[in-house]
Amino acid sequence: MRLDGKVAIVTGGGSGIGRAIAVRLAEEGAKVAVADIDGRGGGETVALIHEKGDLHEPIFVRTDVTDIVSVHAMVAEVQREWGGRVDILVNNAGWDRVEPFLQSSPETWEKVININLKGTINCSHAVLPVMVEQGAGRVVSISSDAGRVGSTGEAVYAACKAGIIGFSKTVAREMARHRININVVCPGPTRTPLLDEITQGPQGARIIEGMTRAVPFRRLGEPEEIAAAVAFFASDDAAFCTGQVLSVSGGLTMAG
Repeated sequence: MRLDGKVAIVTGGGSGIGRAIAVRLAEEGAKVAVADIDGRGGGETVALIHEKGDLHEPIFVRTDVTDIVSVHAMVAEVQREWGGRVDILVNNAGWDRVEPFLQSSPETWEKVININLKGTINCSHAVLPVMVEQGAGRVVSISSDAGRVGSTGEAVYAACKAGIIGFSKTVAREMARHRININVVCPGPTRTPLLDEITQGPQGARIIEGMTRAVPFRRLGEPEEIAAAVAFFASDDAAFCTGQVLSVSGGLTMAG
């Protein structure tokens, strides 16, 4: 097991990609804290890890990533549970609404920015001092290929995801002397409850069809495929990788 005994926090771990990441890290031997605002979903993820059998006992910590007080309380609870350490932070919590920019509202912009970008910044600011004191740590933030090439109907979301990339590269430079690795995974279109939510309505099927057609592999991604990339960056296999951005998108983007 590549992560045996490591303490990992996964934000947005109550469903979709976050759930797959939490399960994968647990299977790799990590002690996983599922941090989510959704108590029901978080509990279901914890139960799913229990069902896997002989793994470290996971915990659920109700967390609002947009609230720095809630984030610090979550980190403190994880430290109390597992002896003060936090070895891995996965900034996964996210939310979106697909609509043309000129039809969107400031209320939507604020929610998208607070969850996707501010949430990543809040959690990183709370966890990195712990990792600095340890002299080691791994941060993996979930961005999106929308943040690399843009995506129609997702202007503010794409801006946030691009911001995560720039933020991560900068903090990776600052944290390198502390032996803290900071990397980014960019999913392409992936089968998740959030995708189902944002593609409801009469145009939903057409949106999914367009997404699928744009991917060279002609299919959507699965959450477990994103989780595999996160597990790599969280492990010693990626010990010499920092400030890197990996697309897991079936070839949707092919950065040079």
